[in-house]
Amino acid sequence: MLSSAQTTPRLLRSPTTTTAAAAAALKCSSQILTTRKSLISRQTSAVDLAKSFLHRLRRTEPQLNSFLYVPPDEAVLKQAEDLDKKIKNNEELGPLAGVLVGIKDNICTYDMPSTAGSKLLENYRPPFDATAVRKLRECGAIVVGKTNLDEFGMGSTTEASAYQVTANPWDLSRVPGGSSGGSAAAVSARQCMVSLGSDTGGSVRQPASFCGVVGLKPTYGRVSRYGLVAYASSLDVIGCFGSSVADAGILLNSISGHDKNDATSSSREVPDYASQFLEIDDLESKPLKGLRVGVIRETLEDGVDLEVISSVRDAVSHLEELGCIVTEVSLPSFSLGLPAYYILASSESSSNLSRYDGVRYGNQVFGDELNSLYGDSRAQGFGSEVKMRILMGTYALSAGYYDAYYKRAQQVRTIIRNSFKEALDKNDILISPAAPSVAYKIGEKKNDPLAMYTGDVMTVNVNLAGLPALVLPCGFVEGESKGLPVGIQMIGAAFDEEKLLKIGHIFEQTLQGCSFVPPIVADEWTP
Repeated sequence: MLSSAQTTPRLLRSPTTTTAAAAAALKCSSQILTTRKSLISRQTSAVDLAKSFLHRLRRTEPQLNSFLYVPPDEAVLKQAEDLDKKIKNNEELGPLAGVLVGIKDNICTYDMPSTAGSKLLENYRPPFDATAVRKLRECGAIVVGKTNLDEFGMGSTTEASAYQVTANPWDLSRVPGGSSGGSAAAVSARQCMVSLGSDTGGSVRQPASFCGVVGLKPTYGRVSRYGLVAYASSLDVIGCFGSSVADAGILLNSISGHDKNDATSSSREVPDYASQFLEIDDLESKPLKGLRVGVIRETLEDGVDLEVISSVRDAVSHLEELGCIVTEVSLPSFSLGLPAYYILASSESSSNLSRYDGVRYGNQVFGDELNSLYGDSRAQGFGSEVKMRILMGTYALSAGYYDAYYKRAQQVRTIIRNSFKEALDKNDILISPAAPSVAYKIGEKKNDPLAMYTGDVMTVNVNLAGLPALVLPCGFVEGESKGLPVGIQMIGAAFDEEKLLKIGHIFEQTLQGCSFVPPIVADEWTP
């Protein structure tokens, strides 16, 4: 159960006040680094490590429904056995050796189903790995399964999956967020060490906030989208979940870089993000001295829960104590992002999903004529949320309404991009809540799509601008939702993930009194 320390977080007044015991624990905050060290020193084996996580996954999965597919234990253990043989023969290990990874089920894996949470792709097994998955395997990672999601990534709760509803590890009656809710819940419940998700309008960051884990959305183009089932191609990115900033950063390092299979992937050099992860013993008393932080005024006004605002303001105060120069920034165009996003995303989805005709992709449906074949395959294969967004997008793209909706939304997108650039020219990072509330009850907003869409108000602007953003837990709420985690969002300039990770890591290292391990595994989890 939650301890009093978990429900009443304390922020350090200075990094130097950390106790020796706390500092020792913080050195081990990265599961990836700890795993690698344990394997190389032979304190543990890859097989024992895999068995431990598989046991926890099998024990908690009936309650959480984080995964749509988990391969037989033998298949996972075989990969671990091969790794142990490499260690025994003193062969070189990849940076993710022995790391168990969950993959969102809209990211292709050649040896597992890739359904995108839709009945239309129920039996689809890709003949290839997505570039991000291929890179993970090359780095020694072990894919432990495919995680649940809202169908084709369209949703904010993971209730729109065609297969099952995922529960939040902090409170099984609440949603984990979406659309990458399965990936966030799996990391939160320690069913895997890290996971991949996709973020079109906040689908990594909002569930990270709801589940009390770290969620990293990279700059558009930093990670190849090859093998990611498309929702809105100009907005989609593959993102990372971890239980620490270091884990999310190391995971991003492994999957980033140019890919000839993706014309939108950037050829910019990928920095060594791990070089930013200093231990607390090496920090100065004001480790972020002089860093300019802008708090977005419009994200702390009406419509945001007071306890969320309070937690974020406490986190901002902590950044000041770490040496940051904090100012308030106004982005008047911020409120325009939500309607512009849903017009653009729906329009692109109506185009992208036209390929699912029951002939080339998905389950076969037979009809007497072509129109009935198309109609029946989509009527039977798509869920209500997907159908609604396709209709919205088709309407916005139609001849009579293109200028009024789609063209105007693109113009708003340019305004938003310019406003972020202007703010980031004056500040190193921008700050906002990750979501206007903590996780809500399952079913609470399922029949009110407008209320559900409003939950993305903090995140969609970042996708429209193509910027990187990091969400990490900063505290807990009291009252009716007592004990649920709150996430803070840090937004950086394009391709400046390195700075975001450095700031987030120092913030995380100096946060005391918060154990972000959910009750479902708290009694057995040892970092």
